Amino acid sequence: MRSHLLNDTTTEHYRRSVTEGVERVAAQLAATDRPFTGVTVDDLAPRIDAIDLDQPLGDTTAVLDELEDVYLRDAVYFHHPRYLAHLNCPVVIPAVLGEAVLSAVNSSLDTWDQSAGGTLIERKLIDWTAARISLGPAADGVFTSGGTQSNLQALLLAREETKTDELTKLRVFASEVSHFSVQKSAKLLGLGPDAVVVVPVDHDKRMQTVALAHELERCAEAGLIPMAVVATAGTTDFGSIDPLPEIAGLCEQYGAWMHVDAAYGCGLLASRKYRHRIDGIERADSVTVDYHKSFFQPVSSSAVLVRDAATLRHATYHAEYLNPRRMVTERIPNQVDKSLQTTRRFDALKLWMTLRVMGADGIGALFDEVCDLAAEGWKLLAADPRFDVVVQPSLSTLVFRYVPAAVTDPAEIDRANLYARKALFASGDAVVAGTKVSGRHHLKFTLLNPETTTADITAVLDLIAGHAEQYLGESLDRAC
Repeated sequence: MRSHLLNDTTTEHYRRSVTEGVERVAAQLAATDRPFTGVTVDDLAPRIDAIDLDQPLGDTTAVLDELEDVYLRDAVYFHHPRYLAHLNCPVVIPAVLGEAVLSAVNSSLDTWDQSAGGTLIERKLIDWTAARISLGPAADGVFTSGGTQSNLQALLLAREETKTDELTKLRVFASEVSHFSVQKSAKLLGLGPDAVVVVPVDHDKRMQTVALAHELERCAEAGLIPMAVVATAGTTDFGSIDPLPEIAGLCEQYGAWMHVDAAYGCGLLASRKYRHRIDGIERADSVTVDYHKSFFQPVSSSAVLVRDAATLRHATYHAEYLNPRRMVTERIPNQVDKSLQTTRRFDALKLWMTLRVMGADGIGALFDEVCDLAAEGWKLLAADPRFDVVVQPSLSTLVFRYVPAAVTDPAEIDRANLYARKALFASGDAVVAGTKVSGRHHLKFTLLNPETTTADITAVLDLIAGHAEQYLGESLDRAC
C-alpha cells in the first residue's frame, strides 16, 4: 500500500494517475453538449448504494471507469453556456493548475512552519485585495471557506468591538434581500432572536437608507446598541448593490460597524468599466469577497478583509503546540492568529496563479462581459410580452416571471413557472434558478459565463415558455 503514498519514489505513479484523471475530465468536458443529463435521484442513488467501499478496485483505470458512471457523466457542468442558475462560475485554467499544485503539496495555512511561502503568498493577496478596496494602510484579512464564514467572522469582530456583555441589546441591520448568513451568524454569535433588524428595499432591491436611518434612530431611543449594518454589494437574488456611501455616513453617525457583503460584487474590484458601482466600499470596517463567484476561481476561494488589522485579535487564540505567544514577538507569521479555522488549504494559490497569468484586467474583462450580457438580456426580457422582469441588473442577474396572456390567476402562473423550471432541469437542456418576489414564484438567470450569448438566453426563454404553456394546456385539459 505504500506505493500509493506520494513521495520521491512514487512520482511516476503520481504523474500517470493524475494525467489519466485529467484526460478523463478533458474528454468529458469536450463531449458535454448540455449542462446536465437530467438524471434523477432515483436513477443515480441505487448505482452509488451498490458500491461496496470495503472492496477496493485496486486499479486507477477501473476506479475512473466507475467514477464516470456515478459522477462525471451526470455532473452539473457550470462551464456550459446554458448553465444559468446559481452563483457558480466557470473556472480559469491557471486556477485549476493552482488547485493541482496545492493539493499535491498539501500545505496547511495555519502556521508558518506548515506552509512557509504559502503564508506570504496569502498575505500578499490579502494586501492586494485591500488595496483594490482602498481600505487603508492598517488593513488586513484572511482567506476563508466562503461568504458565510466571512460574514460570521466580520460580525464576530463587530460584536466584540461593541465592548458589551449585554448581547440582548445588540442589533444588526440588513436589507430584506440580504444573505441568509446574516441571520445565521447572529444565532451562532448568541444574539437575541430580535437581533437582526430587517430593512426594506426600494424598487431596485437596494436598502432604503431613509428606513435604515429610522431604524437606527429607534434603536438609539430604545437604549439598544447598533452593533453593525450589513450592506450588500451584489445580493444573491437580484445582484443589487446597496447605496454604500449613504450607509457609510449613517454608520459613522450612529457608531455602527459597517460590513459590506461583496461576495458576488467583488468582481467589480477588477473591472475597468463598472468599478464605480461599488464606490463607498472603501469606507467599510470589513468586507466579504468570494473569488469563487466573480473571479472565476474553483471553490473555495474567499476572504474577509478588515480596515483595522487590530480587530482580528478577537479571533486569536494561542496554543503552545501550534502558535505560542512568543511567536508574535519573534515576528513569525501564523495565519491561524487571524482565522476561525485551524487547518486550512492553500486556496490562495489559485488566485495567485490567475493573477500571474491573466492579470487583474483579464479577470475584470471577463466579469464585464457577463455584466454586459445581463444588460442585453434585460432588454430582451423587457421587450418580450411573455415575461415580466423585476429589476434592471446592476451585476449579472436577471429575475423574471413567465406571464401568459390568457391566465390571470397568480397561483396558476406560479405553478406554471415552477413546472417550467423543473421540466427544464429534467431535460438537461438548461439549468435556471428560482426565487420568490413578493410571495410569487419567479425564475432567475445568474450569468457568470462569458461564453453565454444572447442567442442562448433567447433559446432558454423559448424553452421556458414552451414548458409553461405545456403545463397550462394540460391544466386546462384536466379542468375540463
